[in-house]
Amino acid sequence: MSSPLRAVLSRLVKSVAVVLAIVLLNFLLIRLAPGDPASVMAGQAGAADQQFMDQLREQFGLDKSIYEQAWIYLKGIAQGDLGFSYRQNTAVWQLIAERLPATLLLTVSAFIFALIAGVVMGAIAAMNAGRSLDFIISVVSLVFYATPLFWIGLMSILLFSVYLGWLPAFGMMTVGAGYTGWDHVLDVARHLVLPATTLGLFYMAVYARMTRASMLEVRDMDFVRTARAKGLKSGPIVRRHILRNAILPIITLAGIQAGQLVGGAILTETVFGWPGIGRLAFDALLQRDYQVLLGVFLITSVMVVIFNIITDLIYRVVDPRMGASA
Repeated sequence: MSSPLRAVLSRLVKSVAVVLAIVLLNFLLIRLAPGDPASVMAGQAGAADQQFMDQLREQFGLDKSIYEQAWIYLKGIAQGDLGFSYRQNTAVWQLIAERLPATLLLTVSAFIFALIAGVVMGAIAAMNAGRSLDFIISVVSLVFYATPLFWIGLMSILLFSVYLGWLPAFGMMTVGAGYTGWDHVLDVARHLVLPATTLGLFYMAVYARMTRASMLEVRDMDFVRTARAKGLKSGPIVRRHILRNAILPIITLAGIQAGQLVGGAILTETVFGWPGIGRLAFDALLQRDYQVLLGVFLITSVMVVIFNIITDLIYRVVDPRMGASA
């Protein structure tokens, strides 16, 4: 077995163990949280007598010990069953499958925007270190880094939707418009601009500051001086020597934060009414729909693990020494 394949398989085994530990921890924390789902269900049904609540507990397995409930839940996951939502009267997997594409669209768009814009801004700032352009980029990055996501979202709605009327404020598409084909794609893209930009601004600021610092550190190294001594032009030196080596820590950080985007998506989806799993988790928390919460936690954990594995693979492509040392 080749070294890269062995490394990937080893990472997969570790990832499965990590996801299993997260699933158990989430299950125990939610089950130990104050509040009884049976009382919520009984209240919604308009019958809160003890006999009815006992029937509900038995129906949803809440009358068993916490260890039995955990074992039943793990067996269900192994069979592809994430449970049943008593609030939505639907299988949890179906609810998540309906919302997951919207969240992936939002988070991937925000991630791409943040990474590209952050690296470009950081590179420009590094190449103009000490000048006015560097100062402007640093101030802008610091402002977006320090500003809460929900405030940026609300101000974006007031400016671009209410005042200027350029972009829609809420939802994923125009309700009742009946767009198809490219008209539908453009409609979704217009609705995506504000939430994706809002979610990506914080991470863009992080990548810009880190790219600047990393490039300033690399540009004075010996191999860069050698490239200049050979007479290479400034453009190839920046792209092939400085940026390629400076971007390695950015890739590592981006892989870690790719999973964190889902957490930020909860706020963003709530502010903009975006129909993703972040909004689903928020509603489930208010309704004490624990099965939905556990399902969302499981899917987001798997997403974080997948992002980290992809990061490792990209790292090996950018820096072949990683593959040689594995």
